[in-house]
Amino acid sequence: MNSGQELIIEAGRTERHYWADIWRYRELFVFLAWRDILVRYKQTSVGIAWSVIRPFLTMLVFTFVFSKLAKLPSPGVAYPLLVFSALLPWQFFSSAVSGISSSLVGNANLLSKVYFPRLIIPMSVLMVNLVDFLIALGILSGMMIWYQTSPSTRIIAIPAFMLLGLIASLGLGLWMASLNVKYRDFGHIVPFIMMVGLYISPVGFASSIVPGKWRLIYSLNPMVGVIDGFRWALLNGEQMLYWPSIALSVLVSLAMLFSGIFYFRKVETTFADLL
Repeated sequence: MNSGQELIIEAGRTERHYWADIWRYRELFVFLAWRDILVRYKQTSVGIAWSVIRPFLTMLVFTFVFSKLAKLPSPGVAYPLLVFSALLPWQFFSSAVSGISSSLVGNANLLSKVYFPRLIIPMSVLMVNLVDFLIALGILSGMMIWYQTSPSTRIIAIPAFMLLGLIASLGLGLWMASLNVKYRDFGHIVPFIMMVGLYISPVGFASSIVPGKWRLIYSLNPMVGVIDGFRWALLNGEQMLYWPSIALSVLVSLAMLFSGIFYFRKVETTFADLL
């Protein structure tokens, strides 16, 4: 650090104070996040459009299949709103895990040349997906106006459930990123996991249709609590929160985060050699 202002990335520097270094290298975090945002959005309408089109088309399919064909109930809200409000946190989770899983391999040249806390790279990926989420949230607001649905005071809980989704995304993403460095096949496995996760999460339906005796087991999927909480906080319908499910989602998400960080730190020194 020069005069307390300039950050110098030192080649070959050995690790000293890892967690303090994450703060010292915050400019690098901002640079990586801003670079990825520019790549997706600068001089193109595809990136912005895709962040809206993908959940919107998925909403149409799920609404047709689960509402029109399966005739599943919608607790006091229009079925498109029920689905789209779940797709937002799910899309954030899915895109974040997929992006984090390939982030180390995608930055192989940087990892092999200079020292910095490697955790900065997966953390920066979350920022791009957060921008996508905010754009899609604007579309959801328009849909709520169209369906004449106004949020209640529960809307103040949205940041808490999004934080829970971020924790789950980073935790699973760190596992996938670490394993992907050593076993490149994980790059093909992650999309399959996300596809299966979409259908076993309460995106196209309300969790209330799950039989009570299976509800806690079903909630081992941490996105169950995130999606249920997001719907409950945003939509002023009849849905009620199943608090044991929320508590279990918190525990599973935290377990994924801490174990993900532990494993990431354990194998971090091998990344440069394997890439």
